[in-house]
Amino acid sequence: MFEYSSPQEHRLPATAGSAAVYGWVEVLAESDPAGQVTPALAEDAELIDRIRALEKLKAAASAAQARAAVAFDASQRRKQAAAGVPREDLGRGVASQIALARRESANRGGRLLGFAKALVSEMPCTLQALTSGTISEWRATLLVRETACLTLEDRQRVDEEVAGDLRVLEGLGDRQIIARARSAAYRLDPQSAVRRAAKAASERFVSCRPAPDTMTYLTGLFPVAQGVGVYAALSREADRLRAAGDVRGRGQIMADTLVERITGEADASRMKVEVQLVMSDRTLLAGDSEPAIVPGYGPVPAQWARDLVRGTSLAGKSSRTRRERETAGTEEKQAERWIKRLYAEPATGQLIAMDSRSRLFPKSLARFVAARDQTCRMPWCGAPIRHTDHIRPHKRGGPTSAANGQGLCEACNQAKEAPGWKTRVADEPGSHTVLRSHTVLGSHTVETTTPTGHTYRSTAPPLPGSGGEHQPTGTLEVGITDLVWAA
Repeated sequence: MFEYSSPQEHRLPATAGSAAVYGWVEVLAESDPAGQVTPALAEDAELIDRIRALEKLKAAASAAQARAAVAFDASQRRKQAAAGVPREDLGRGVASQIALARRESANRGGRLLGFAKALVSEMPCTLQALTSGTISEWRATLLVRETACLTLEDRQRVDEEVAGDLRVLEGLGDRQIIARARSAAYRLDPQSAVRRAAKAASERFVSCRPAPDTMTYLTGLFPVAQGVGVYAALSREADRLRAAGDVRGRGQIMADTLVERITGEADASRMKVEVQLVMSDRTLLAGDSEPAIVPGYGPVPAQWARDLVRGTSLAGKSSRTRRERETAGTEEKQAERWIKRLYAEPATGQLIAMDSRSRLFPKSLARFVAARDQTCRMPWCGAPIRHTDHIRPHKRGGPTSAANGQGLCEACNQAKEAPGWKTRVADEPGSHTVLRSHTVLGSHTVETTTPTGHTYRSTAPPLPGSGGEHQPTGTLEVGITDLVWAA
């Protein structure tokens, strides 16, 4: 789904350093074709030596990446300053370019750049240990993390104390490195623990991510008193209900209680929500096995989606009484369900765009773009869509249409506003046709070019009905409101 081309393809010269590194990549890739061990490496001792050598190479490469990231950041800031970029905006888009190069999300790219700056500029002993392969990138990250709240002087003293002796450092595991770094930090600056706790409390959050078998992980990061208090309250309620004869497992009761107290519903299995399923008409109406998509979650089994539409796919029914199930079944029949057509060309399965002259994307069009793109369109990001962005900027005449729209997370949308970023629709000629007031899209591909000339392509993922053994016939969005939804 993602493509990349280097500046060489844009007639830009490659550095000798990069060429040498790519040469090593080719050597390693060709050393064991098809994953077979060559006779020269047949001895166990030699295999272990090679594993250790490769581990040291990975660490040295991580150190080289950090130095390159810091140099790139400095260069980009100088160029942006020369171009008249306001001081507070200097560095915008740098972390995103690093993330693209490392096939990571923009958020991860920001953390990697911060790690690189601290490592190269403030922790010379840790950098040397990583360069020599004494420690891994992860253990270097631990040292950077544990000294983040210290002053530069104290940070360098901890760096020398913990990472100054490579022979000792090499024998330390993760927990030992954390313990030594914290002990030194607390001794040098007792107030750092207070600042660290205040900073950590400001970073509290709740996230939701997919889990196997149509489940989700709801994760929260809280101050210790709040987290322990929440868990204790759920535990007490589970113990109380179990003692009263509740047949659900302790974990089930705690999960249901959490949902009930957050949503205000009296029963977690009867929570009213709105769900938009994206599924092919054959899946909905003809019993096809192609998975459907739940926006914000991902693919779900076809039969599960059909059961959800019928109001019979409700986890947790087995833990309710027969009377409760009958009552819920009555309410489920009253749930409102609607279908919106997303594919107008049944012979090709091409999406129909709704055109608009407005500056901002209307809700219906933004929803269409979100259904098509599913997650942030920037390669390797995968974050939830927060902004519907004009590929060709509106100020340059870009229309507010599905063809000129893409779903992005907030970080990626802000990064592409930095000087030197360019985006365009890169679909093949003839992949768009116009039907009356609608534009029919083929495979929607966006080409993003960074200030260094590197180009990345992102193609919208295939929707239900756009592939498989049969000719695509159509894709539908099935809306379900007032649904009795299981916890």
